[in-house]
Amino acid sequence: MTELVHYEIAAGVGTVTLDSPKNRNALSRQLTTELFDTLTAAQDDESVVVVIRSADRVFCSGADLSEAASGGMEDGAKFLVEMQRLIVTHPKPIVVRLGGPVRAGGLGIVASADLAICADDVTFAFTEARLGLAPAVISLTVLPRLTSRAASDTFLTGRTFDASEAAAMGLVTRVVPGDELDAEIARTCADLMEAHPQGLAETKALLATDILERIDAKAAEMATLSARLFASDGAREAMTRFLERRASS
Repeated sequence: MTELVHYEIAAGVGTVTLDSPKNRNALSRQLTTELFDTLTAAQDDESVVVVIRSADRVFCSGADLSEAASGGMEDGAKFLVEMQRLIVTHPKPIVVRLGGPVRAGGLGIVASADLAICADDVTFAFTEARLGLAPAVISLTVLPRLTSRAASDTFLTGRTFDASEAAAMGLVTRVVPGDELDAEIARTCADLMEAHPQGLAETKALLATDILERIDAKAAEMATLSARLFASDGAREAMTRFLERRASS
């Protein structure tokens, strides 16, 4: 199989690159497994900071609907919970570089990360409700980042919103012009590397306490809800219609 997640270390920064352009970096079984394994290995390597980015413009389009429409999502939902938990509990700061759109499940990765640096033309959407679903599993990390009004607005409508609104609601850390994104990522990593590794790990653990408690308390419930909705007739019909429209466009 062609590798979908690449990893390289340079000057103390471990860069994880999502590279599945065929399905817009959808969270397929292969991509999530490779991402999980890469982040696990990065816990003990010589990197000080880990950056997650995409090779192409789209950061992540959410769940792999082709897989979801053809089989159960129980294992996938549980695995996405564990992915978020790994990012939250990772001993190293994890920075997400957003140079392109993020949808649905991909926002669980964004919300789990310690910092999310975003280009000003990036768009976001929680599209689950439009497919007969709910952002159940990713709510474990997304809800602690958002105000309750922002969550109600974006979760229920599924509307697309821009980078400045994402920053205002707490979903991303900073927004910069697209041509300054890489420089801002470099500055952020340099600032983080001024700290002692122990200081980074202990401070990160302190900051993650509330999110981690939420994950551990509600993981099973949210994974069960997600699997039930993906298996429902309503969601299967909506996902099939979406895939047919995309194939014909």
